[in-house]
Amino acid sequence: MASRLMKAQVCKLGKHAVDPMVRQFHASCYTASKVALSKFDTDVYLPYEKLNQRLDIVRSRLNRPLSLSEKVLYSHLDDPKNQEIVRGTSYLRLRPDRVAMQDATAQMALLQFISSGLKKVAVPSTVHCDHLIEAQIGGVKDLARAKDLNREVYEFLASTCAKYGLGFWKPGSGIIHQIILENYAFPGLLMIGTDSHTPNGGGLGGLCIGVGGADAVDVMADIPWELKCPKVIGVNLTGKISGWTSPKDVILKVADILTVKGGTGAIIEYHGKGVDSISCTGMATICNMGAEIGATTSLFPFNQRMADYLKSTGRGGIAAEAQKYQTKILSADGNCEYDQLIEINLDTLEPHVNGPFTPDLAHPISKLGENSKKNGYPMDIKVGLIGSCTNSSYEDMGRCASIANDAMSHGLKSKIPFNVTPGSEQIRATIERDGISQVFDKFGGTVLANACGPCIGQWDRQDVKKGDKNTIVTSYNRNFTGRNDANPATHCFVTSPEMVTALSIAGRLDFNPLTDELTGSDGKKFKLKAPFGDELPSKGFDPGQDTYTAPPPSGEKLKVVVDPKSQRLQLLEPFDKWDGKDLKDLTVLIKVKGKCTTDHISAAGPWLKYRGHLDNISNNMFIGATNYENNEMNKIKNQRTGDWNGVPEVARDYKANNIKWVAVGDDNYGEGSSREHAALEPRHLGGRAIIVKSFARIHETNLKKQGLLPLTFANPSDYDKIQPTSKISLLGLKGLAPGKPVDCEVKNGDKVDKIKLNHTLNEQQIAWFQAGSALNRMKELAK
Repeated sequence: MASRLMKAQVCKLGKHAVDPMVRQFHASCYTASKVALSKFDTDVYLPYEKLNQRLDIVRSRLNRPLSLSEKVLYSHLDDPKNQEIVRGTSYLRLRPDRVAMQDATAQMALLQFISSGLKKVAVPSTVHCDHLIEAQIGGVKDLARAKDLNREVYEFLASTCAKYGLGFWKPGSGIIHQIILENYAFPGLLMIGTDSHTPNGGGLGGLCIGVGGADAVDVMADIPWELKCPKVIGVNLTGKISGWTSPKDVILKVADILTVKGGTGAIIEYHGKGVDSISCTGMATICNMGAEIGATTSLFPFNQRMADYLKSTGRGGIAAEAQKYQTKILSADGNCEYDQLIEINLDTLEPHVNGPFTPDLAHPISKLGENSKKNGYPMDIKVGLIGSCTNSSYEDMGRCASIANDAMSHGLKSKIPFNVTPGSEQIRATIERDGISQVFDKFGGTVLANACGPCIGQWDRQDVKKGDKNTIVTSYNRNFTGRNDANPATHCFVTSPEMVTALSIAGRLDFNPLTDELTGSDGKKFKLKAPFGDELPSKGFDPGQDTYTAPPPSGEKLKVVVDPKSQRLQLLEPFDKWDGKDLKDLTVLIKVKGKCTTDHISAAGPWLKYRGHLDNISNNMFIGATNYENNEMNKIKNQRTGDWNGVPEVARDYKANNIKWVAVGDDNYGEGSSREHAALEPRHLGGRAIIVKSFARIHETNLKKQGLLPLTFANPSDYDKIQPTSKISLLGLKGLAPGKPVDCEVKNGDKVDKIKLNHTLNEQQIAWFQAGSALNRMKELAK
């Protein structure tokens, strides 16, 4: 095996002017190659020639074998000659090839872009309408209802895209990550997306990274994008995927090994002989769910399975061009070094079911029933759900249909409601043409709209009351408390779509299709056959309805209007600048106990409608977080009045009375979604700092972008010194510098504890804090 564990290796050069030859690389996609980036970007070409030139510069400096992740990342450096490169330490300045945004996060990102005063996006960028469609009845009716309810938002997004030069994918087109895979992803791509599951594109060999909207604004504004140089975790796959084991089981196993924070600050790089047994869309599934272990992103090396998928989706030219650079850029060097190495034998990998309440609580299918009984999980399954951005490929749908057909041949159907979410209009049209949708219909299933739906809480669930303990199984990626249906008593388990289908036939968690028998309608016992399905449609993909709108050649004369009375959209006002003084006697708004994801900080579901209105959506701030003081959610004590109230109400009272506050949290604070609202809301309501044991990557960056101080306890046990009644002082802020801890005083009555708080702010990020936000700083520099 050509891999070793990474040893610290530093490459530094003095700070001096960028060579003009290097500066020309900034327009990374405009190269001598005449293969278009996509059928929608016909005047922008594949960047391989320029990427290779940049990579040659980096190779000569580092003088060591490079991993695939490093090749793709370093070939997109803004200044490859002078950039400091230290894995886990340096901040890289990068030039991504494109930006993708889903409709819920695009609203705030585009509002920020509008406020920047820029005329047009600098790189190919798209908006995808997938988050605002609630699952209620079925695909057609739910889509029509969403178009009516969200008309104002859709019109804003469409008009903004037209004015500023972005492509617009209408509601019903499909989930952003499936659309990217089908149309835009390519081997060697560096893309940022305002959704945490953007890494899905790693299934086509691209580095696709989830970010907040402010990062997207940087790239669209032609500002180098900053990323802390990731470490690289290698996953060596041996053996072959077969039988009931699926690509989903690879990432479920990796989540078991690394936990929800084990990938933080690292890229997960898959390699080994087992890779070739996984389809391109299967590789995308694995990369997609890498978000659940905190990874910066994940990717696979370019191979024939990717080439086949590119050809099947009308991109044979890209496949041919990629093959020319397969060794140079699109695969790891022999003997490259990894910071950590994981070995997985696909021959012996058992199907897994993970949950409830966290995606890293793994149960091999042979242990699921036993573990569920031991832990008191509800054994009867109420609903089975397949699809989502993680598992909605043609192959996924076909394999599930084979299981359904097998059961129906014995007179059985799904014992429970069975919901199917196609990943895109292309998948919906193709599975309808090929009879797969009809199989699901006979099986008792309901095909929902081409959208995120229940995976993100867009589910008008009626079969159980809120508070009723129940179990659901899904092929989704995330299963935090209350995420799917806003019911904190729902036990959600994530697994492969094939396993969801099998469990839906039995209706119980203690069914193992590998060993257990079912009883057919004729009274005879039988075992389900292992699933099978075509990797790609033999008749090719049916594109279905045309749901894309290209921007006009010029949008200069177009107008974007936001009604000042709108409850859905609100133009942004700049945050206040730091006054140059220490932050003294800050009030503790809330001390959070245990897991605090971005869902806990800024809930989705019914709140998605306010994603474009900062003041309105701030009414959900911290409503899902558990208060350390009383173990209750959304009930804290107002330290000014002594009254108990909801978190947003208390924060608004503090803001009205000019009381600045901090929030205190536990480990891996802000894991989960990329939503920057979880940073915008605390800033909007008067927060000045977030102090925790550790942060998730995207959320920490989002806090920095909005001018908040993200601080971590130098001694994690100091978390216990802060009480709800404490006063917090952050001292020496005029001397705030990279690597220098912040002095903190914690006052509890007459007692004062002096502690140290760490941070990861670099010089540029400190300037964001001083200016009040990254956007404020951008405007300062523009002047």
